[in-house]
Amino acid sequence: MSRWPGLLLLLLLVGCSSNDPGGAEGATVGFTNPVYDNNFADPHVIAAGEKYYAFATNGPLGNIQTLKSPDLVSWEQVGDALPSLPAWSSAGKVWAPEVAVHGADRYVMYYTTADDASGRQCVGVAVASDPKGPYVDKSSKPLICQDKEGGSIDASPFQDSTGQRWLYWKNDGNAIGVDTWIYASRLSADGLTLTGETTRLIKQTLPWEGNLVEAPYMVERDGKFHLFYSANAFDKAEYAVGHALCTTPAGPCAKSGDPILTTSDAAAGPGHNMVLLKDNRYWFVYHAWDPALVGVDPPGRTMWLSELTWSGDKPTVQPPLKDNPSRP
Repeated sequence: MSRWPGLLLLLLLVGCSSNDPGGAEGATVGFTNPVYDNNFADPHVIAAGEKYYAFATNGPLGNIQTLKSPDLVSWEQVGDALPSLPAWSSAGKVWAPEVAVHGADRYVMYYTTADDASGRQCVGVAVASDPKGPYVDKSSKPLICQDKEGGSIDASPFQDSTGQRWLYWKNDGNAIGVDTWIYASRLSADGLTLTGETTRLIKQTLPWEGNLVEAPYMVERDGKFHLFYSANAFDKAEYAVGHALCTTPAGPCAKSGDPILTTSDAAAGPGHNMVLLKDNRYWFVYHAWDPALVGVDPPGRTMWLSELTWSGDKPTVQPPLKDNPSRP
């Protein structure tokens, strides 16, 4: 009888060492959130060659913090993607970078920075031949600066299935006590100029949104356009991600109602998401606070991953999970 425990242990070990990554129970090999456990607010990720590059708001690594990864889970510090700012700006508030991939040697970054002339936060654009930079902004003024509407922040590029490029952003109305709108405009082919009409898509209207909407990100799927956005105060646990379904890239858009990503026991105030498609699976990349340290910086907001699934036009996002059973 004394030999049975040893035999049982051997069988368990054999089962666990199986080539089946799910093991005897079929469970997948997962990962641990946050995938980057340092200050990395407003994250945006692109694929370039065999690597992924992540960019974030100013912090310990510089104006535009930059990381690289082979798998979206293990991240290595790269440095500052935007070491020099244009003459019209100054360091200190360089926020929310997003990069559009135009080709293997052309990358266009949209970012928020201080406009010294107006005193507002405004949108700049910079170009690099390498995904990690350095990105260079040769402009003499901001790309977008709605100074009478509080400024312009959180620019997000999008290319639709016809090849048309678009830019989405928010007027920083909460900075001066006015409405916040998500705006849309076509972009020129080189990504450096707004073209055509500028359209208002949504503003804060639902109770959970508080005083603002921000951080737009557009996804096209099956001929429909899905606008993800964040709302409420970034430094509160009530901050969350919402969704609106749009008939065209320029609207009209109908909000889904309740937020689709909210605070959990593992992370608080999740927001400023982007969406990445990898191996036919969708992933939400976003930042979140330690629930015990909401609004405290440092340590600040860290980078998290959750899987996004669909039921028709309805998106469902995993809540923030410390131990995520899936893996990109």
